[in-house]
Amino acid sequence: MNLDLLAIAAHPDDVELTCGGTLLKMAQLGYQTGILDLTAGEMGTRGTPQIRAKEAAKAAKLLRVGWRDTLGVRDSDVHASRKHKLRLAAVIRQLRPKTVILPYWEARHPDHYHASELAYEGCFLAGLKQLPIAGEAHRPFKILYSVSYAHVRPTFVVDISDQFEQRRKAILAFASQFRPGKAERASKVPLAIDRLEEEMNQLARHYGQMIGVQYGEPFLQKELMKVEDVVNMDVRSI
Repeated sequence: MNLDLLAIAAHPDDVELTCGGTLLKMAQLGYQTGILDLTAGEMGTRGTPQIRAKEAAKAAKLLRVGWRDTLGVRDSDVHASRKHKLRLAAVIRQLRPKTVILPYWEARHPDHYHASELAYEGCFLAGLKQLPIAGEAHRPFKILYSVSYAHVRPTFVVDISDQFEQRRKAILAFASQFRPGKAERASKVPLAIDRLEEEMNQLARHYGQMIGVQYGEPFLQKELMKVEDVVNMDVRSI
């Protein structure tokens, strides 16, 4: 399988919350897309790995993702070990993605910022011909960082106005997380996840307004962007 776009994140539902609209938009444009969850989310306060796997499959269908799998890293123990990097590099060689979306390298949750490091190094190692793993050497052409929750100015924003409602359905497919039963809601421990749906909707509106549309998802790239036509550029300056 050759993917055009692969999103990698620490837990099931991370991709939906940060770049789900972009994945759907690219699928609608005819690109082959995929999601790699590093963990099964087994340390989550709510739900079980089995429940979250079913929810992830439902969300993937809503986003028209052609491939989704879990790397098998233990939840709450994501780190760039040699074993994890080789396993991820093998997936990169299998899928041969052109563009990869990673979490931003600074975050509140350790799994998130370690996921960024692990995924980047796995993508790099996949291009080493002498690496002792199966498959032909391959390295993605473009690495993008999803920065919805980062305190940085994005390089660009993708208009997801037409995809927003379907993205919302994909997020809510994780009912164990966002629509818990009464017993789980009665927990006295406040969970940040209880605010995530509302916050991500607000952020989508915020970034959409920054580019003059209804909803958007922000991304950062480390290298400069190349522009051929400075006369026909989007987003009004004055």
